[in-house]
Amino acid sequence: MRGPFSVNGLANVVLALITVAVLSACTSIKNVMMPSSIAKVSASIAIDQGEKWTPAARQQFYTQDQGSQLIPLRWILALKQPANGRPFLEESLGRYGYLPMVDPENNPYGLPVGFTLSTWSGKETLGLSCSACHTRQIEVEGISYRIDGGPAIVDIQAMLSDLDSAVNNVLADPIAFSAFAQAVLTPPVSADKEKALRTSVEAWYLPYHTVMARALPKKPWGVGRLDALSMIINRVAGLDIGPPPGYLIPENIATADAPVRYPFLWNAAIQDKTQWPGIADNGNEILGLARNLGEVLGVFAVFHPTKDQKHLLGINYIDNNSANFDGLKKLEALVWKIGPPKWPWAIDKTLVDRGRGIFQQTCAAGCHEIKKGEKRSLLYDTWATPLQDVGTDSREYSVLTRMVDTGVLAGAYIPVILKEPLKQRDLATNVLKASGAGAILQHCCSIMVSEPIQERVGRFITFLNKGKNKYLKDLEGAYSRATEPSGNAPFAYEARVMEGIWAAAPYLHNGSVPNMVELLKPANERVASFKVGPAYDPVNIGLAVEQSRFGYTMQTTDCDDRDSGNSRCGHEFGTDLSQEDKKALIEYLKTL
Repeated sequence: MRGPFSVNGLANVVLALITVAVLSACTSIKNVMMPSSIAKVSASIAIDQGEKWTPAARQQFYTQDQGSQLIPLRWILALKQPANGRPFLEESLGRYGYLPMVDPENNPYGLPVGFTLSTWSGKETLGLSCSACHTRQIEVEGISYRIDGGPAIVDIQAMLSDLDSAVNNVLADPIAFSAFAQAVLTPPVSADKEKALRTSVEAWYLPYHTVMARALPKKPWGVGRLDALSMIINRVAGLDIGPPPGYLIPENIATADAPVRYPFLWNAAIQDKTQWPGIADNGNEILGLARNLGEVLGVFAVFHPTKDQKHLLGINYIDNNSANFDGLKKLEALVWKIGPPKWPWAIDKTLVDRGRGIFQQTCAAGCHEIKKGEKRSLLYDTWATPLQDVGTDSREYSVLTRMVDTGVLAGAYIPVILKEPLKQRDLATNVLKASGAGAILQHCCSIMVSEPIQERVGRFITFLNKGKNKYLKDLEGAYSRATEPSGNAPFAYEARVMEGIWAAAPYLHNGSVPNMVELLKPANERVASFKVGPAYDPVNIGLAVEQSRFGYTMQTTDCDDRDSGNSRCGHEFGTDLSQEDKKALIEYLKTL
């Protein structure tokens, strides 16, 4: 999926937490008290997203486990908010913008959308799925509208930081830890049990705090944004491929200072490129699996590959890997069903007809029109996703040049997919490519082998080249560093089809322009700052000027600081249109 932490579709990238309403009669967590404030599901209107997007599909999208393992459920139920000592999961984490489920009766812990439960190492564990970062709710005249697959309006960095502080507070205060142990452990709570719990919490906290302390920027990403690609790299290269038992390589973790707006999911499965810089091929089953696997690696899947000559290609990518491949496939099937949201308010048809012609002349040609892309499936066509440098913020390209210590993956080689074995220091994108492709290949064709590596590689190449395994060859482009600063278009980003664009503000890949009216102005005339929240402006298509949630104001930079991560520069298309033509164009965009 494309999400906060999706490296192939990876953009999709990190995280959030949960909120819990624990029933005192629940047998699995008998001694955890019911939170004083159970999340109330606020009434919202589900936007029409096509006949395939049924209530059952929506509920599965909200709850489908994909293998993320953020924190044991019992622990999060017992944790307190650092600021006020109230339950961490209070009101479904609504303080960070996470949304309540539409079916609370089947949600005994009151988890928000996209927070999932699974079992790992014998513990019931809280995790995340793509819907946490790709479900949107907007507000117009006091009415809330739910848009599935839309870019979430959430503050991930605040949630991650608060979780770090909450666990630290427990570990730093013996009295607080004893209270935590009483809530988590099955009575009677002995000193030995409490000591063992502390050891487990410290082991969880070390990697989590390491990545948070080193990666989270001093200037926060802000509401509705996340540096997903950096955080995926930090997770995999910094926490997963070091030597056991800790697996850490802290020096591989860098500040994640290239935040982007979450992309929308409708039509994501048929783009022929994905990730904002277009670094990942897309458009068939195996590439969809690669996109979704990259996403779950970023949102706290367990992944610790080891050298093992008994396995194909000499690395075991699966035995210590929590990715739920079946769940990932189910989520991809759901993404196929999500249609673009249909504008729910009145439309001026005369303006729409005029705006259609303006769009085709000004915006569609060569960039945002629907046309066939690269042929990647025998079953369906892809949509072309052109890559163009239109002068927008360049910061995300710094991530593509990062070098990291390859740890246990040094020397890893996958014929066809990797051009050469991984060096001791290599591109971070190559580490991601080896990790994702290796795990998929081992999952699809796990073979224990005894022959020498040369014979094994030869047999593997033959396997890849068989016609029935054509899709496996496509993994060469699944985690590819396909674009880099060069030539006349050094900082190209994808130009996606515009269906549902009305529901995706703020605009540009880094979310630096609040609405469509501002986007149609020259960059030097766009607002330098704006409030971010769910209040929606149906006239200007985008964020309303006044917001009642979060209290967050996005500060942008101009074209003199294009590499800030916050530049509002670029994409000056339609800026010379008359005000009447701009109004007609905006009216047409509502219908896509």
